[in-house]
This record gives sequence, C-alpha cells and structure tokens, in this order.
Amino acid sequence: MVRTRATLMGRMKNLDDQASWQEFFEIYWPLIYGLARKTGLNDAEAQDVVQETMVAVSKHMPGFTYDPAIGTFKAWLLTLTRWRIVDQFRKRGPIALHQPHPGDSARTGTLDRIADEKTSDWAAVWETDWRKTLLTAAMARVQRHLDPQKFQIFDFYVNREWPPDKVAQTFNVAVNQVYLVKNRVTEMLREEVQRLEREVT
Repeated sequence: MVRTRATLMGRMKNLDDQASWQEFFEIYWPLIYGLARKTGLNDAEAQDVVQETMVAVSKHMPGFTYDPAIGTFKAWLLTLTRWRIVDQFRKRGPIALHQPHPGDSARTGTLDRIADEKTSDWAAVWETDWRKTLLTAAMARVQRHLDPQKFQIFDFYVNREWPPDKVAQTFNVAVNQVYLVKNRVTEMLREEVQRLEREVT
C-alpha cells in the first residue's frame, strides 16, 4: 500500500524535511498531549509539553542513532516527555510539586510519581496509549487508500458493532461480503501498524 522508503526517523535526520516532521507530529502529538493531561496538567501546559518535546526531538535527531541494545524509541520519547512534564510542574512553584492535582484526592505527589522511571502504572499507560496512537494513525492511512463504502462497512460492523445482517442490508451487499471486508481491513490495519513501528526503528 505504501512504497518502500527510508524509515521516518532516518528521514527526520534532515531537519529541512518538513513533510516527514509533519508526519511525525501528526502521529505522536496526541500521545504526548494525552499523557501530559493524565498527569494533571491543564490544556495550555500540555500544549507546552508537546511543543517542548518536539523541540527536544529535533535537537537530538541529527545525531540520533537507534540502538535496540540501549532502548527503544518509544522509551526514549517517554523519557523526553516525562522531563517536559516535570518542567511544567516546576513552573507552578514548590507547592505544586508535592500536592495532588485539585479535585483528585487519590493522587500521590505528582512530581514524585512522574520522576520515578520504574513506576509500573506510568509505563502501562504509555504502552496502552502508544498502541492506540499507532492504531489511530493506521486507521487514517488505511481509510485514505480504501474504497469509501468498504471502510464504512468495516466501521459500522467493527467500530459501531452493528449486526452483520444490518450492515449488509444498509449497504446492499451480501453478509459474506461484510465478513470479507472486515477481514481484509483488519489485515491492512495490522500491516500498517507494523509499518509504523518499523518507521521509528
């Protein structure tokens, strides 16, 4: 579906490659923003985290070398994001660093939790959101390359959970066609998610 090319990270080493940087931003800004919001930052602070994390990525990228023995890109991006989130809490002043977010009495000290790289819930949230981010990006790409009716059939059957006979009747196709579309689009999504993963290795 997509022609063979250098990985996204390889292309991003050229800071003048605006198309690749825009592609990276469109895929990953919701991940960074969402994590920032979940730690208790407000919208403006989370937007700053996104901007500052992207700046940090751009500064490191020209000399960045991927080494799986050291760590994954996913973990590296989490580290950059965490530092920018901590910076936002520091800007609030010393009281904010140790107080729970207003309206959530169940929170522990925010900065302490953010600064702990081995916090299992932090890693779990990042992993879950990472998968959702890739799936969302894959869905958008597949939709651009798919016949609109086939994507609608998939959407109504899988995402909206309509019964297959209702989908078939709505789109005037056989029930068997609904199953075929579902299987084909699912495979396309799987392949696209794998491609996106390869793009950042």
